Amino acid sequence: MNVTTKTACSALICLGLSSQGAADVIVMKSGQRIEGEVLKVQRDTLFVDVGVDVIRVPVDQIQERTSSEPVRPATDATAASVYLEGDLPERTVKELVSTFGEGVVLIETPGGLGSGFVINDRGYCVTNYHVVEGQTRVAVTIFHRQPNGDFERRAIRDVKILALNPHFDLALLEIPAQKDLKFQPVYIAPDDSHREGDSVFAIGSPLGLERSVSEGIVSTRSRNMEGIVYIQTTAQINPGNSGGPLFNDHGQVVGVINMKLTLGEGLGFAIPVSYLRHFLNNRDAFAYDKTNPNTGYHYLDPPRRMNPRAPYEVAPQAPPAASGK
Repeated sequence: MNVTTKTACSALICLGLSSQGAADVIVMKSGQRIEGEVLKVQRDTLFVDVGVDVIRVPVDQIQERTSSEPVRPATDATAASVYLEGDLPERTVKELVSTFGEGVVLIETPGGLGSGFVINDRGYCVTNYHVVEGQTRVAVTIFHRQPNGDFERRAIRDVKILALNPHFDLALLEIPAQKDLKFQPVYIAPDDSHREGDSVFAIGSPLGLERSVSEGIVSTRSRNMEGIVYIQTTAQINPGNSGGPLFNDHGQVVGVINMKLTLGEGLGFAIPVSYLRHFLNNRDAFAYDKTNPNTGYHYLDPPRRMNPRAPYEVAPQAPPAASGK
C-alpha cells in the first residue's frame, strides 16, 4: 500500500465513513474496522468503496471479513429448508476456505473414503453415489473450528442414507444431530452461470489427506460423457475428493466432484449444480429405505406388445372365400 492510499485509508477508518449500502465489514489485524462495498477482489488486494473514496486493502492484513449480503433459503418450494442460496460477494480463496471449509466433511465407509458437504443446519450432506454404494455403515468426520482458530476432528457414526441417484452419481445423507455442535452449511449456486475460464476451487480429502484445497479454472462447462454433461476443471483432484464441492469465487457450490482422467493432469470433472438441484428438489423420488428391497419408488417396465409385427406393418388379408353357384 502506498503512502497516499495508507493515509486515506487510516483517515476514513478513524472518521467511520462508509457507503450507504455497505456490504462488508473488514476487521484489520491492527484492530481497525472498515465498512464498505468490495468492488474488486485480487489475490493480494481488495478494492473497497467506503462512500467518498475507493481504498486498497492488503489481504494479508485482514483479520476477519463478514458480509451483510442477504442469504435466503432456496426459492423452489419443494427445496425450502433443504439447501441454501446466497447473494454472496466475491472473495479470495483464502477467505472462502476459512468461511466455508467447515462445511466440507470426510466420508468413511468399510469400502473406503470420500468427501461431502453439509447443505443445511439439520445435517443433510451431499456426496457421490459411488462413495456409499452398497454400504449400510457410513461415518462422517467434521472439522469444527475452535475459538482459537484450530480445527477439532469430530467423528460421527450412524449416518443415515436418505436418497440415492446412481445415474447422476449423487447421494443425500443425514448426519445425526449433535448437542454441542452446530452444523455449518455451504451455499448452492442458483444456476449454471459459470463460464470457461472462471476461477473455481475444491476442498476435500484426496488419498485421505484431510482439508486439502486445490485451485483451478473451468476448462469447459459442458463436457459430454455417455449422455451426461460434466464440468471439466483444472483443479487437481484425486481419489478421496469424490463427493466434495467445487466452489466458485463467491463461495457457492457449482458442482460435485466425482472423477478424473488418470492418463493426464488437470483433467477433473464435476457434476453440474443443475443436476444437484434437480436431485435435491425431487429427493422423494430417489428415497432410500434399507429395510425395503425395492428402495424408493419402483418404476415398472412398460407392457410389451403382444403382436410381433412392426406397428406400421399391415397384416396380410385373408383370401376371399369361394362362392358357390
